[in-house]
Amino acid sequence: MAHEHKLEIFRGLWKFKSNVQKIWGVLAFLTFVTAIEVGLGIVKPEFLTKTYFLDMKLLNWIFIILTLVKAYYISWDFMHLRDEKSSLRRAIVWTPIFLVVYLITILLFEATYIYDVFKNGFLAWNF
Repeated sequence: MAHEHKLEIFRGLWKFKSNVQKIWGVLAFLTFVTAIEVGLGIVKPEFLTKTYFLDMKLLNWIFIILTLVKAYYISWDFMHLRDEKSSLRRAIVWTPIFLVVYLITILLFEATYIYDVFKNGFLAWNF
């Protein structure tokens, strides 16, 4: 029995006539997001590098969020998670999201601690 895949992305806002068109549409979206990341990495706007949110530059947060968006769409469309049951989708999507948030939290606390030790402690910057 053949299984029909859904031929839309962005919750039905962008519809396609065939699987090939859908693959090209998702590729175009991922290319667009990657171009934004590369452009921001080259230009590095000053207001994004000077603005901090939770002890990390706003530009770094944008990179993390865009990378998670790309990972989500790669797994959602190319790994066919869209066609699976909702409990399996949640288990696959929410577990890495929880782990990434946990990792970012640990990195922020450790980085702030190490910075404070080097700034206010008895050690000197030897780099």
